[in-house]
Amino acid sequence: MPSVGAEDALAALEAIAQQAGPPRALVVDDEPRLRQVLVRLMSRDGFECVDAANGAEALAQLERAQVEGRAFSLIMSDLRMPEIDGVELLRRVRAQWPEIAVVMITAVSDVETAVSCLSLGAMDYLTKPFHLEEVRARVRQALERRRLLLENRGYQQRLEVRVAEQARSLEQLFLTSMQSLADALEVKDPYTRGHSVRVSFYAVAIANALDLDVDTVRQIELGGHVHDIGKIGVRESVLNKAGPLTDEEYAHIMIHPVVGWRLLGPLLKDMPRALHVVRSHHERMDGRGVPDGLAGDEIPLEARIAAVADSFDAMTSDRPYRRGLSMDAARAELRRCVGFQYDPIVVAAFDAAVAAGEISLGD
Repeated sequence: MPSVGAEDALAALEAIAQQAGPPRALVVDDEPRLRQVLVRLMSRDGFECVDAANGAEALAQLERAQVEGRAFSLIMSDLRMPEIDGVELLRRVRAQWPEIAVVMITAVSDVETAVSCLSLGAMDYLTKPFHLEEVRARVRQALERRRLLLENRGYQQRLEVRVAEQARSLEQLFLTSMQSLADALEVKDPYTRGHSVRVSFYAVAIANALDLDVDTVRQIELGGHVHDIGKIGVRESVLNKAGPLTDEEYAHIMIHPVVGWRLLGPLLKDMPRALHVVRSHHERMDGRGVPDGLAGDEIPLEARIAAVADSFDAMTSDRPYRRGLSMDAARAELRRCVGFQYDPIVVAAFDAAVAAGEISLGD
């Protein structure tokens, strides 16, 4: 997906296209007389002209113009100059100011070099001595090519922005659909109403305390929303039982990680961390969890995070057969189970999020 950089680039191109005032030209040549002739000619044709005796002076003028927000449309540069010659100037201009049209000026003996400059990004070249009408013609051609390039680049940037906007819309639609699935589950199991939202919130707070990257946090957030979606395949008599579960009922309800993983696999194939949350949030550090009996670092970090978030919400939520624990009691239980059920690093991050006010029972 294109980043915000595409929008920034488009804004820069539009600013260039809408720049007020006459076009600006930079004439670069170590021969004062030739500079004066070209400046006089370009000024008569409506350009605001600045001149420089070599490439180093030209770069200084370009940097000053950038700071002032008064970009050049055209550079006319000699090939052979002291300090920084025309070829090196062209390379630097193409790298830093690619929107400027560059016309090289050369003696007849340097035509081969001038032609090679076209491959470096020059729009055209002039040979000395030249006629003033030839200069006008080459400048017009160079500026027309520049206009076409800017229009094409602007079109490409607008297209990238539109594609990015559509991708964001599709992603939002997808996330809304996933939340609808989670909401459908909560209609089936009224005692877990809001559970997926809270687990997602707690998991994101823990992930941020661990300083995980943005994409990982985003996938953990989605995984938290849909981590229990597999309970759609659990018998309602078990799901809504008012008392503690039998061993058989517990085994039946614990099929939900695999059911959810199979259900969401085709939809979340590009979000593997979210799928890890769905499949592995009931794994334990000692390897006695479900469905795969993973242990320690075999359990994906995102699943270890979801396990703490899920357990905390389960412990602090009221059920028909018991009252939810207080914050202090739930935290004490998490710490008691560190090492064999929960990852100590994740529990420490949970405590840090609580201390920072990111997690509370009011959320």
